[in-house]
Amino acid sequence: MTQEQKYFKELKKIFWDNEISLSDYQLQRLAHFAELVVEKNKQVNLISRKDIQNIVENHIFISAFITEFLPGGVNRFLDIGTGGGFPGIPLAITKPLMRGVLADSTAKKIDAVKEFIAKLKMPNVVAENCRVESPEFKEKYSNSFDLVVSRSTVPLSVLLRYSIPLIKQKAYLAAIKGGDLTQEFKTAETKYKPYIRKSTIFELAYKPSNTRNEKGKKLILLELTK
Repeated sequence: MTQEQKYFKELKKIFWDNEISLSDYQLQRLAHFAELVVEKNKQVNLISRKDIQNIVENHIFISAFITEFLPGGVNRFLDIGTGGGFPGIPLAITKPLMRGVLADSTAKKIDAVKEFIAKLKMPNVVAENCRVESPEFKEKYSNSFDLVVSRSTVPLSVLLRYSIPLIKQKAYLAAIKGGDLTQEFKTAETKYKPYIRKSTIFELAYKPSNTRNEKGKKLILLELTK
């Protein structure tokens, strides 16, 4: 059994355990992506080398899992600080009708992501080596997105500052976070209260190894209006 086949088997089980329906074709693409990341990680630091063995659960699955919590009707997303393509590529494989822009300021990472997009033949996403707060990016993508996603360690208030010029009149911000978010959430809510219509924090618990969210991962979902 090849490594990609092992990833496919692991992915099929974890999605099945959590009653999430993906086609074998989608699972194969996710497995192929996992293999591409692991291989490229030998040259470019995309994910922690200590976490290679857990790439399916900690990176591929969790990035796709957030689609279970996203509202319907969103069709164009921005992934801020995508790194090795997380959560943007698994999100775009899981939701192929959505179009996305994956942005990161580190050229080596974006070069890797562009390679992944080409090898996976993904016409619905593009990668941009740019700071999203730059005048050039804001001019190109002003009022473009109805969803912003991020798995980066950037504080929520900073994500909001980056997002507001780039979103449509109504949009959502979905950020995967860990640890105690009380102060971070309070700061963001105080500073950007006029823009936040609704806020929800989802515990990212899943079967079989994180049924009580022992890993402490959360999805912050903010409904925004301009």
